[in-house]
Amino acid sequence: MIPAQFNAKEVEQKWYNYWMKNDYFTSKPDHRTPYTIVIPPPNVTGVLHMGHMLNNTIQDVLIRRARLKGFNACWVPGTDHASIATEAKVVAKLKSEGINKNDLTREEFLKHAWDWTNKYGGTILEQLKQLGCSCDWSRTKFTMDDDMSASVIHSFVDLYNKGMIYRGYRMVNWDPEAKTTLSDEEVIFEERQGKLYFLNYKIEGTEDFLTVATTRPETIFGDTAVCINPNDERFSHLKGKKAIVPICGRVVPIIEDEYVDVEFGTGCLKVTPAHDMNDKTLGEKHHLEIIDIFNEDATLNSFGLHYQGKDRFVVREEIAQELEKVGALAKTETHLNKVGTSERTKAIIEPRLSDQWFLKMDELVKPAIKAVLETEEVKLYPNRFNNTYRHWLENIRDWNISRQLWWGQQIPAYYYGDGKEDFVVAENIEKAVELAKIRTNNPQLTANDLTQDADALDTWFSSWLWPMAVFGGILNPENEEYKYYYPTNDLVTGPDILFFWVARMIIAGYEYAGDKPFTNVYLTGLVRDKQRRKMSKSLGNSPEPLELIEKFGADGVRVGLLLSASAGNDIMFDEELCNQGKAFSNKIWNAFKLIKGWEVSDAITQPESSKVAIEWYETKLQRTLTEIEDNFDKYRISDALMSIYKLVWDDFCSWFLEMIKPGYQQPIDSTTYNKAIEMLENNLKLLHPFMPFLTEEIWQHIADRTPEQALIVAEWPKAKSYDEKLIADFDFATEVISGIRTIRKDKNIPFKDAIKLKIVNNEETSYYFDAVISKLGNISSLEYVSDKVDGALSYRVKSNEYFIPITGAIDVDAEVAKLTEELNYIKGFLKSVQVKLSNEKFVANAKPEIIENERKKEADALAKITTLEQSIAGLK
Repeated sequence: MIPAQFNAKEVEQKWYNYWMKNDYFTSKPDHRTPYTIVIPPPNVTGVLHMGHMLNNTIQDVLIRRARLKGFNACWVPGTDHASIATEAKVVAKLKSEGINKNDLTREEFLKHAWDWTNKYGGTILEQLKQLGCSCDWSRTKFTMDDDMSASVIHSFVDLYNKGMIYRGYRMVNWDPEAKTTLSDEEVIFEERQGKLYFLNYKIEGTEDFLTVATTRPETIFGDTAVCINPNDERFSHLKGKKAIVPICGRVVPIIEDEYVDVEFGTGCLKVTPAHDMNDKTLGEKHHLEIIDIFNEDATLNSFGLHYQGKDRFVVREEIAQELEKVGALAKTETHLNKVGTSERTKAIIEPRLSDQWFLKMDELVKPAIKAVLETEEVKLYPNRFNNTYRHWLENIRDWNISRQLWWGQQIPAYYYGDGKEDFVVAENIEKAVELAKIRTNNPQLTANDLTQDADALDTWFSSWLWPMAVFGGILNPENEEYKYYYPTNDLVTGPDILFFWVARMIIAGYEYAGDKPFTNVYLTGLVRDKQRRKMSKSLGNSPEPLELIEKFGADGVRVGLLLSASAGNDIMFDEELCNQGKAFSNKIWNAFKLIKGWEVSDAITQPESSKVAIEWYETKLQRTLTEIEDNFDKYRISDALMSIYKLVWDDFCSWFLEMIKPGYQQPIDSTTYNKAIEMLENNLKLLHPFMPFLTEEIWQHIADRTPEQALIVAEWPKAKSYDEKLIADFDFATEVISGIRTIRKDKNIPFKDAIKLKIVNNEETSYYFDAVISKLGNISSLEYVSDKVDGALSYRVKSNEYFIPITGAIDVDAEVAKLTEELNYIKGFLKSVQVKLSNEKFVANAKPEIIENERKKEADALAKITTLEQSIAGLK
């Protein structure tokens, strides 16, 4: 029994369980060609949001289509441990329980972190199942799994032994909220309104002073020099002298360097080597003292004197007040400044000198540049992102890969002495002991004599190995699965992590496999609301994905997202799109019910109209299949869906079913019925990647199917040659039918009343669709004539004239009057257009598209006038 309504909620759970039970998502190496996607692992802290919905729907479309096309489809799911975000969540949870992280050992803290991960970490993957994602869940990976962590450690040791990883004392980006360093790429610069403070520094031994401008008066406690440009004559009297820093009273040298911009500020620069990258460079050049004034949480330390322990931004205003009180604040001005913020915590970054681990990038990056920008072994869609890729990689700096966190892979460096260089790098403590024994020439050394580096590795240093590590390719590059599935085929991700992740995976792929990690990178846009604002929880403009699925069904949401999702372009999301997707589901369901509701007879001869309709629809389906394949090849997923949408809604439901529909309470011939089912099944195959639940439900209702015959593993329709002229002839026929329907509507002629149609075939159109025209227009006789028919209503399609003799059924005089009024209106409109086009000034100054539009209006008006004049003449 076919339900009257399509119940998405019931159907989704039923078929997902069925697919899982029958292992359709599972992939193992075999004789088939593999098609592989690795999921961009969402943060283990995450829950499903609209960006995930879009990204994973596209991946599911690609993987389901590949499965239908006979590939061994393998979609590897997983999650990322997200060091900063997860540690912050765990610290917050502990704090709510009255526990301070600093009171715990590393092992104790990690137990809490694992407890949290095991409780909440699988949430987003379970939510993806509700969307219909057909991942091979047996392959689910987590970047902190034992084998994944071992791959990361192996990579670190390998790169260190190659001389590509080093430890250095460098100026880094410090996140005072997460209390860790960040790479340059994790710092987001934002323009913010602030102040420029002009401070007076006394010249030692005089009553004179110099003035410096700074946006950060709190850093005066770290000043170790004032710098002037040696070519600036305004300050030549200061050469060789010293200045006194306000409040702290430190006497510092006045140094000279052409780095100082004589046009900016006052021309004098305060130098704080511990808290500014450029100041550090000056400090090294002039051998200045380095004074770090901040604690790790960006409160002032003992160098801050009576401000010790206070937050940097609280201190800023208090210091400004004290400077004004002691006469050292000359003035303040408003100032627009670019401020670096943490991508994860949004905290304002502090430049900070610190011992960190770095990966040399200058040589590593070369194969990745070549692969995308020269050989195109890896293609970005859309390719406009090639320029962004080039800019990042050609201006790359060494990668700061250490983080001051406990959650993550601990750096495999083991210290055995007091010096910074007294360490060995090894994959485990046993190997470290052996290396340390050799290094120290001390055979008595034990594990108790070694201390492992406390820092963890940057999360991206884990995920850049993802396409290889999920198949065991780092630890065992000769294993069967790695050799079968790698390189993968497609990657679907956002352009915001093109450098963080995509480029780094390409770099790692060439370093470890000598090969690309994937062939194509489909870069999605951001999901925005109707006001073009990025969707976010904080703005309150992001719908809850699971609520959308509850309301519109997973298929409806998938269609709604994809209808507006062209590669690289932002999506202006509107719930109405999901409603449109739901309406499409209902349209297909009702079409299926209509077909299944027909009585079928083997005794009836197939009507000519049905025979013609089937041939046309098969042709139209083949052309649409060609369009779909072309769109998929170009990663125009939205265009592919739109082609199928139009085929099903317009061609199948609106035209094909009307053409073959039997008369009221009449049976349909079995030949036509069987073909209709075949066409419906082909539609379902094309729709399945986009609407998996609805299509499987209908497929299973059509006939009793074994698990081997399920739609999910059916065969994608085969592309064949098709007759373009047949499609063009039918398009012409639809205009003829539309003309008949218009006259019926205007003249209130019921469809049950048959009418005659006489045609002057000036276009020499094919007679092939005459049976269809007769059926859909309820034409009792269709006759081709050589001249116009008097006393008949008429209309034109191109130069063909169509006459419907209905004299006596209408008031001829009233009809002529009505048509004459319309004719006069159109003539007046034509005159206004022609006046405009005869105006030389207008034609010379107007944009070409405006001129073209006016000429189109003129042509349309002329054609309409001809039709009306002929209609009037036919009635007289």
